[in-house]
Amino acid sequence: MFDTLAQSAMGMMVVDKAHRVVWISEGYKQFLPALGRSEGEFVGRRVEEVVPNTLMAQVVDSGQPMLVDLLTNKAGTFLVSRLPLRDAAGAVIGALGLVLLDHPETTMQPLIGKFAQLQRELAAAREQLAAHLTQQRRPKYTLSSFAGASPQALEVKRQARRVAQTDSAVLLLGETGTGKELLAHGIHAASARAARPFVGVNIAAVPDSLLEAEFFGVAPGAYTGAERKGRDGKFRLAHGGTLFLDEIGDMPLPLQAKLLRVLQEHELEPLGSNEVLRVDVRVIAATSRDLAAMVADGRFRADLYYRLAVLPIRLPPLRERLSDLEALVEMACDDIARRSGMPAKPVSADALEWLAQRDWPGNVRELRNVLEQATLMTDDPVLEAVHFQGGGAAAAGSAAPATAAAAAPVPAQGVAPAAAAGPGFAALPASATSSASAPPPPRPAAPASFAPSAPTPGARWPDAAAVAPAEPPGPAGDEAPRPAAPERLGDAVATLERERILAALAATGGNKLAAARRLGIARATLYEKLRRLALPLR
Repeated sequence: MFDTLAQSAMGMMVVDKAHRVVWISEGYKQFLPALGRSEGEFVGRRVEEVVPNTLMAQVVDSGQPMLVDLLTNKAGTFLVSRLPLRDAAGAVIGALGLVLLDHPETTMQPLIGKFAQLQRELAAAREQLAAHLTQQRRPKYTLSSFAGASPQALEVKRQARRVAQTDSAVLLLGETGTGKELLAHGIHAASARAARPFVGVNIAAVPDSLLEAEFFGVAPGAYTGAERKGRDGKFRLAHGGTLFLDEIGDMPLPLQAKLLRVLQEHELEPLGSNEVLRVDVRVIAATSRDLAAMVADGRFRADLYYRLAVLPIRLPPLRERLSDLEALVEMACDDIARRSGMPAKPVSADALEWLAQRDWPGNVRELRNVLEQATLMTDDPVLEAVHFQGGGAAAAGSAAPATAAAAAPVPAQGVAPAAAAGPGFAALPASATSSASAPPPPRPAAPASFAPSAPTPGARWPDAAAVAPAEPPGPAGDEAPRPAAPERLGDAVATLERERILAALAATGGNKLAAARRLGIARATLYEKLRRLALPLR
């Protein structure tokens, strides 16, 4: 059988347990000149020394056969087979190598063609996957998204454009809600790495025990429950692009030392691995804390601080650039309308004046919250100052200006104050607030309840002209002077709203749904206005 194999194969060799060549067939000798060896220089030498790229030693050591393989060296490309040799007890004593075909690229063209096609398809699939992952991690904003034309905003954008042209680390400093993440996106979009991934991670949102794995990745089977294929960390995902480290001041001290090594050496070791991986990442860090004070207190490494603060940029709080308020409000209202599917609601000048008097400890994020709440809680087409007053989220965290309460008009004699109305609303006539206890006049008066289910016999709602309070005559029968018209736009709007609502209720006999339809508003909006104007709800 051995002779049959030697005659069938193009060449054959035998190696012993020490990997030395002990025999070659006559057919194998034709390959010796191409290998640069004579028979005397070939037999007796270790096989890995005389046959480049051979795996015969691996077959001897493992005892596992390699039935079909491609071997390429300076003698050419060959289709080979390798089989372990065993003694009667089953112990491996060597290996047998057979050269089945030479130049398989011609003699096995169909198989080689299919193999090459699979390799091309695999490479294309990898490229598509990489492009898909990169597309998912593209920047969402540009530097133009940082709204504002104040000197402070223009200086921030000037610095951002300058640092975008470098690969040095950037440290963004500023209070919460000032737009640090938006600016990080913009710096990446303006840099030469714009086509590569932008990966962001909020350090404060990741448990300390998982931070190392999140940053540096996990080797296959590193710990119980780890994925078999391993897991890439954020540095590997951001390779070639930008890694944004938000809330860097919350990073624990042990991890700060490892981050410093990555920033200095541009290499890392995944968790559970001894392999050192090179990474090409531009780091942008952000914090709302005072890192210099934390360094002085020993809560942040000084060497890491100096490595991160190569290019520091301070973002001013909203209270320091109130000239940008109108532009920020307009941009936020447009975005709220786009996301909610509602028409954009402009903000009146009085409302802008009221917003400008606030402290804004939450900065632009708080401003957007207040605008979104006011937009969604009213059907009015224009947002007035009254829509932002009355407590709730609009007053959280900062004091409302005291000028609004001081500007409330003093009720005149015979006029009841509108207790539930905001500042700036005209007072409600006393006759309208105490109709339940007043004796009915000769002409039918308004019922105590707006509910039409049990109306007073013969009673009807007063005409719109009857809503105004009666004015006592002046001396000698002269008419009393007419009250001055409201000076503020909000007062005039409130007075007009009250008149129209009472007229609609009078025309519909107190039916809220019919009155709301008559006014062209939702019934819920009508109830809201009744409460605001201190009108009876029933």
